Amino acid sequence: MKREGQISVNSKNMFPIIKKWLYSDKDIFLREIVSNGCDAIKKLESLRGISEAPEEENFRPQVIVNIDSEKKQLIVSDNGIGMTEDEVERYITQIAFSGAEEFLEKYKEKSEESAGIIGHFGLGFYSAFMVSNTVEIETLSYKEGAKPVHWVSQGEETYEIGDGTRSEHGTTIIMNISDEETEFLQESRIREILHKYCQFMPYEVYLNPHDEERTVYDDQGKPELNEDGTEKKRIVKPLPINDTQPLWLKAPKDCTDEDYKAFYQKVFMDFNEPLFWIHLNVDYPFNLKGILYFPKQVNKLEVVPGQVKLFSNQVFVADNIKEIIPEFLLLLKGVIDCPDMPLNVSRSFLQNDGEVQKIAQHITKKVSDKLHQIFKNERETYEKYWNDISVFIKFGCVKDEKFYDRMKDIILLKTIDGEYKTLEEYPKTEDNKIYYVTDENLQAQYISMFKENGLTAAVLTHVIDPHFISLLEYKNPEQMKFLRIDSDLGDALKVAQSEEAKKAEEEQNKGLIDCFKKYLKQDKLQYQVESLKAQNTPAVILLSEYARRIQDMSRILGESFADQTQMTLVLNSENPIIKSIPNLKEEDQQLVCEHIYDLAMMAHKPLSAEQMSQFIARNVKLLNLVTEGK
Repeated sequence: MKREGQISVNSKNMFPIIKKWLYSDKDIFLREIVSNGCDAIKKLESLRGISEAPEEENFRPQVIVNIDSEKKQLIVSDNGIGMTEDEVERYITQIAFSGAEEFLEKYKEKSEESAGIIGHFGLGFYSAFMVSNTVEIETLSYKEGAKPVHWVSQGEETYEIGDGTRSEHGTTIIMNISDEETEFLQESRIREILHKYCQFMPYEVYLNPHDEERTVYDDQGKPELNEDGTEKKRIVKPLPINDTQPLWLKAPKDCTDEDYKAFYQKVFMDFNEPLFWIHLNVDYPFNLKGILYFPKQVNKLEVVPGQVKLFSNQVFVADNIKEIIPEFLLLLKGVIDCPDMPLNVSRSFLQNDGEVQKIAQHITKKVSDKLHQIFKNERETYEKYWNDISVFIKFGCVKDEKFYDRMKDIILLKTIDGEYKTLEEYPKTEDNKIYYVTDENLQAQYISMFKENGLTAAVLTHVIDPHFISLLEYKNPEQMKFLRIDSDLGDALKVAQSEEAKKAEEEQNKGLIDCFKKYLKQDKLQYQVESLKAQNTPAVILLSEYARRIQDMSRILGESFADQTQMTLVLNSENPIIKSIPNLKEEDQQLVCEHIYDLAMMAHKPLSAEQMSQFIARNVKLLNLVTEGK
């Protein structure tokens, strides 16, 4: 016998909203339905734990997903608690009524196991209408004497409820897929969705399960035969699509390095081994489990995002939710399971929730603690990791002041000699200058000059480093002043001269500068003559640190400040070529001045196409002079 009832909603417009806007990703409906099936099983196990439901021999909790292409149906069935007709009326027809919350409230003092219930049977169930013309429920309660119930609705204001056909306790959701959503009748698409959302659900999930008959082979790979000569066969049971006991649920002491590496490859399809990992296992003041991996940096010049997957009771919620996972931690790869976090949360809720902020702070602290532990106990290993983890640490310091305060003592600077020094250990000049390199190939000439004179510089070649340098100067205004290696030569590279010697050279230096001005015709180029210790270097180009930072800012903003950036050509008066210029013929002076300028520019930055053509032409001319014996 069937009868009609009216679904309890606040507005006639509720169903169109549910169908179109309940979730931003339409495929999430399957996560909701399968999650509800797992909840139903969990409820049944919780009741058995307090002897309020009968035990069953050989009970195998499972959720089965079937596709019936001919009937255009997607069917999800569980063998959980099931529902009576009254419960269907209560939990299904009252939209947004939470059966999970009612169950938890009723049994919270009797069963600790009930805390694993995932979601809210209500709006989650109605997500099925996003892809269906009609949705049916076949259900049978575990309660003795309960009768099977059938419920059906077209996603409007009315439904039908009556006698069902189910013979075993549990619930079956039958979604009659609409013509516009037939992609959800493709096995490959459903498998993809289940893998995305249900890969680690707590009970076995099967897709179109069926036994397979397979041939039995011997050790040589030949089919084994029966007495009558036919091939031996064996029945192979289907495998679940999920892992019900993911690694993060285990105690760290029970996990091997191989377990961690295998899990990493399985989840992230990254066959480069991670550097190391942090296993989170917190019970108080909140429940939090997970594993964060430090991956190798594939691209050394960019900030490459990682992937941190957020789960709630083993159900996938989303990737990279920065309100829970601090933004800089998203450079890592990993999984975080927060059972206290609801499946469907708004960003504004997360931003303003105090518990969420505590979770984020705790994760950050655990990461910094792990890094301090490695630095303290395995300094060489920490240094070996530095090139890969430095991007993450620097980004974290720039983004999070508290993280900087935790990490400042173990921040390393790599020198041009390949040594790693903390900020405290790093050798500075008397006026606290720290020279740095942004391109070891392009600035090779400057690096050679520094090495020849026993000087060092920090290698800071990543795109994050300009921001990091600014942070260090802001935090340590009296102790650190960063200068690029080609911005200031400093007194250490200059030959010490008396005042008399300097005055004697002034007139000669003026003539040298006039010569370069005459032939180079570079209006914005400044000139300087210095006695440098690097005799093999005729000249270098310098660009002030201030001008360089303005230039970098202009690139970021997509604007040009070229007129504000002036370069200085520093001529080395100790170099034999520079000394010989006044004695050359006029046409040879021009050739040498132009060539010295190009060599200095090449050590500073790549030449333009036109400049390179002129440079090659001058090289040919010089070769001709040599072959002619001049």
